[in-house]
Amino acid sequence: MCGRYNLITDAQAFIDAFQVINHLDWQPRYNIAPSQKVPAIRQEEDGRKAVLLRWGLIPYWAKDEKFGYRTINARAETVDTKPAFRTAFKRRRCLIPATGFYEWRQMQGYKQPYNIRVKNQELFAFAGLWEHWQSPEGKTVESCTIIVTDANEEVKPIHDRMPVILEPDGYGVWLDPDSYYPAELKNLLRPCAAEKLELWPVSTRVGSPANDDPSLIKELE
Repeated sequence: MCGRYNLITDAQAFIDAFQVINHLDWQPRYNIAPSQKVPAIRQEEDGRKAVLLRWGLIPYWAKDEKFGYRTINARAETVDTKPAFRTAFKRRRCLIPATGFYEWRQMQGYKQPYNIRVKNQELFAFAGLWEHWQSPEGKTVESCTIIVTDANEEVKPIHDRMPVILEPDGYGVWLDPDSYYPAELKNLLRPCAAEKLELWPVSTRVGSPANDDPSLIKELE
């Protein structure tokens, strides 16, 4: 799964990397956690736009917002069939910008977190889905999930799953809400090449969402 990540960039980077047509206020974050608002890129009629969505997808039929705590990730293998995700997979796909993500390796008596990122690429994108939910009282929430797949050889010693990191040439296909070819879309949901990634151990302080500072990505000596 992917339960924490970082996005150490500013709003201009979204415009440069994803050709979005709007400006989204954003300050660098080192420890993004579920239920928080996160940037996402969506294809709308007049172009790609950056928006803030709550992390943890709430399907339109959910009874309350708490459903989102169970849906921070969607498995690539079943994203087109699971009731919570299949409707969004057809029409509401998005990019989740990131500069790195964290996974925990089980050690003897504790779990060691690692920061994992794409080499020589400041900003990349996870494959995501988004949804629009409204409570009986009229409250609306737009939310998202990050799609995960099998870990590649670089990540596998730490964890058996990893988020889907899309190649830039796949952004257009993934974002197009008017195009639905399940086989083509699911072909994008594979582990990225192991040689593209680099990783290192970081402080266990990343385990608390209250901690959000540059020391969280510093390599442990």
